[in-house]
Amino acid sequence: MTTPSKHALNGIRVIDAATVIAGPTIGMLLGDFGADVIKVEHPRGDVLRTTGAQKDDVGLWFKMANRNKRCVTLCLSKPKGADLFKEMIKNTDVLIENFRTGTMEKWGLGWEDLKAINPRLVMVRVTGFGQTGPYKKRPGFGTVAEVFSGFANITGEKDGPPTLPNFGLADGIAAAYGTFATMFALYHRDAQGSDEGQFIDLSIYEPIFQVLGPQPLAYDQLGVIAQRMGNRSDNNAPRNTYETRDGKWVAISTNSPAIVTRVLTLCGGADAANDPRFQTPAGRVEHIEEVDGMVADWIKQRDQKEVLAAFEEAEAAIGPAYDIAQIFDDPQYQARNDIVALDDEDLGQIRMTGAFPVMSETPAEIRHAGPRKGQHNDDIYKGELGLDEAALGALREDGVI
Repeated sequence: MTTPSKHALNGIRVIDAATVIAGPTIGMLLGDFGADVIKVEHPRGDVLRTTGAQKDDVGLWFKMANRNKRCVTLCLSKPKGADLFKEMIKNTDVLIENFRTGTMEKWGLGWEDLKAINPRLVMVRVTGFGQTGPYKKRPGFGTVAEVFSGFANITGEKDGPPTLPNFGLADGIAAAYGTFATMFALYHRDAQGSDEGQFIDLSIYEPIFQVLGPQPLAYDQLGVIAQRMGNRSDNNAPRNTYETRDGKWVAISTNSPAIVTRVLTLCGGADAANDPRFQTPAGRVEHIEEVDGMVADWIKQRDQKEVLAAFEEAEAAIGPAYDIAQIFDDPQYQARNDIVALDDEDLGQIRMTGAFPVMSETPAEIRHAGPRKGQHNDDIYKGELGLDEAALGALREDGVI
């Protein structure tokens, strides 16, 4: 009797022909859960190799976003490169690409071309604005999506400018959406028995637009245009970040009546908790300066450790505003193995963010960090596609690989 694999995506083959963040993160997530992911990288290298922090000329972001992948070099814009890519597509389940709309078609590698080669293919097409519409050919990155979606316009201090995150927020959200869309497509193909692939038109702006909540509905029905409120919320109070006596910070949220009562009792006593003005979210928002000020004053008189202990005892939701050094030391992160250690051939032992979510029967596994450029050319081109050394040499000389 064959023992079933503990990898949920064992047997799924993925080609990741995308660059930078959103597309490669889809490949990373699929690889974490056992898919065989092959990163197809231009011979000059993915720009992520030289983006952000580096050690010994090794890009750390690349190491994470391309973990659990095998890597080959290939220039798709050259006819020989496109032909080799088509050979790889024949036994591929999922292709991820993020070239500007129309680029793959120009190379003879569009959806109709590849579907004819492999009707079971699922093709994930990641672009800034999607494959349709008047903006479809515009270049788009996470930053553009964060402003175009409306996210930046409601983020920041009330009197300050629209504020952008200093990390790939829109890219990360798009990657999560792209991953579950991929699994929907595979379920339709395999579990529902259609035996047919499909393409997924994933813009970067639409997932973060959806995450922003019911703003279109509120505007449609009430004419409401959300405004910047700093760390406050126009849905409830108290909700903010607060400085403690020792110069550290905490954040609280009160999204249930029971939590509200506990926080107001702790910070303002029974009178505050029973004040008729504070019994509804709308009432507390109307009197936000008084409610928020009461909580801020109480917290400011105590050190962070004391504040956290008091809130925990009161069973009120609170969190410390951590930096990464504090995260490394926190027992919750340690208990759940949220940061994993592994050996890397370039950097020695390294620690990076773990794989989520936790699954009881088919857990994710980080087998290795991002590989060297073209590290698996021989494994795939010679071992799997049957090219000999002479053919590989000619492809190298022509700049194809």
